[in-house]
Amino acid sequence: MSLIRLEACEDFLNERLDKYLGAVLPEQSRSYLQKLIKEGSVLVNGKAVKAGYRIGAEDRIEVDIPRPQEPEITAEDIPLDILYEDEDLLMVNKPKGMVVHPAAGHLTGTLVNAVMYHCRGQLSGINGVMRPGIVHRIDRDTTGVIVVCKNDHAHNHVAEQLKEHSITRKYLAVVTGVLKEDTGTIDAAIGRHPVERKKMAAGVKNGKRAVTHYRVLQRFARHTLIECQLETGRTHQIRVHMASIGHPILGDAVYGSSRNPFHLEGQTLHAQVLGLLHPVSGRYIEVEAPLPEYFQQLLKKL
Repeated sequence: MSLIRLEACEDFLNERLDKYLGAVLPEQSRSYLQKLIKEGSVLVNGKAVKAGYRIGAEDRIEVDIPRPQEPEITAEDIPLDILYEDEDLLMVNKPKGMVVHPAAGHLTGTLVNAVMYHCRGQLSGINGVMRPGIVHRIDRDTTGVIVVCKNDHAHNHVAEQLKEHSITRKYLAVVTGVLKEDTGTIDAAIGRHPVERKKMAAGVKNGKRAVTHYRVLQRFARHTLIECQLETGRTHQIRVHMASIGHPILGDAVYGSSRNPFHLEGQTLHAQVLGLLHPVSGRYIEVEAPLPEYFQQLLKKL
């Protein structure tokens, strides 16, 4: 169980309880919060109330969120494009359309299912049964390098490098519009979108600092091929940042246009380079994922 204690603030006086909770707990869906209220897992001043209860100035709210039950994840014999492997690390070129770790609606066919089969139990357990070996992730429709840790020592070492922003992560992307400057840096905090909860947004209140460096590789008539280097690693960082300056990634229907003249499956974004210090030897390792076929064909068309 996770017990969350809240105190009403002036911004939400006389607001419905379920709407208030949706605003202060954006990681939970409103329907789930309404379910918790109905089950009596939300108390106002020590008493169960209804979802339509209006927040008062002195109200003290307690939300009891049960720990999610993690399903058993099955190892699956799914081919992996391995770029590097030793006793501690596995670096894989993730294809487009593959989800990194299991979640509701995607309990099979994920990268985790594949590496569980390949590694035969040799994976770090720090992130639990749903994310064994996973230190970072890339989006379902983003291709390229992802590192998997085979033991807890490697996991902690790589996680510390991520925290210190010392890992080299370079992406290739095609953005809409023609960028005028050859290079640029976007330094804008990223957090949950205030209205569309499934999206992230730049410059929002309570967002976390996010920095993306980009440089132009090639300009086309209406698009630009760029290389992005991450200084931080926030959810959807490159997608959100490029959209925030008016150049969303081509094919990104979430942060860009829903029009799809090139018949793309999601954003044109490829994690090309990943470099880090090996957790045991201390030597620098850098791997590069080849550009996927769809990306190569798109560049020819452009």
